[in-house]
Amino acid sequence: MAVVVVTDSSASLPAELVDELDIAVVPLHVLVGDRAIREGVDPTDIDYSSDTVTTSAASPGELRAVYEQALERSEGDGVVAVHLSRQLSVTWEAGRQAVRDMDAADRVRLVDSLGAGLATGLPVLGAARRARAGAALDVVYETAVVASSRSRSFILVNRTEQLRRGGRLSSAAAFFGSELVTKPLLQIVEGRLELREKVRTRSKAYAKLVAAAVDAAGNDGAAVAVAVQHLGAEDVAHTVATQLRELIPGIRELIIAEFGPALGVHLGPGAVGVLVVPGGCG
Repeated sequence: MAVVVVTDSSASLPAELVDELDIAVVPLHVLVGDRAIREGVDPTDIDYSSDTVTTSAASPGELRAVYEQALERSEGDGVVAVHLSRQLSVTWEAGRQAVRDMDAADRVRLVDSLGAGLATGLPVLGAARRARAGAALDVVYETAVVASSRSRSFILVNRTEQLRRGGRLSSAAAFFGSELVTKPLLQIVEGRLELREKVRTRSKAYAKLVAAAVDAAGNDGAAVAVAVQHLGAEDVAHTVATQLRELIPGIRELIIAEFGPALGVHLGPGAVGVLVVPGGCG
């Protein structure tokens, strides 16, 4: 058969790519009061501004069930599971617990993508394409690891209150005092979400977002994979994508997608992110 690649729903991959590459996706959970919504499975109607909306990772049992199904589907060739950063979610740790309880644990490899959203999704695509081409387990695993290590993520949000409330922003507390008069540009560094800089106006913030992505891509003309994500800001996302196409000559793949609910709860409406993988995703 072939190695099967697994990820979680935060990867935000377009459904047509998931189907085409036979990727297995484990849903994360959005908790709205007493109701648990499986991302990508159950209907969603979420008030992202509500203090009562939270998220939770997939359980070890849920992950183990998908890993075992994927392993059976691979006919023993193996499974590579790529999940969002362990600094941002316990999903990777839950995956490790799941693998520990499996009989064929040596045929399942876990990858910390060091990112979230399509910063997870792009390494998944690279690994899945290698798997479809018949690559061995070690090669598929290494493809995901290398793409994850190269990935650079930049995110512009309207407010950081939701991130701060969820404990996912590791910036200095002094920043928050001036938040009302600034637009926070964030970045993911070694799996952690950090403040990159504060910008006074939204137009300047978009310019800074594009400039950060262009700088991360480099100017040597080498292949680059790029993704633009947003939450309720489709026009802005397409404008940013157009600018990136003009400024980064090495783009070989560009994906535009919306942040799913599990990330949207923390980022808030209007968020726009750019993800760059110099050298491509494999």
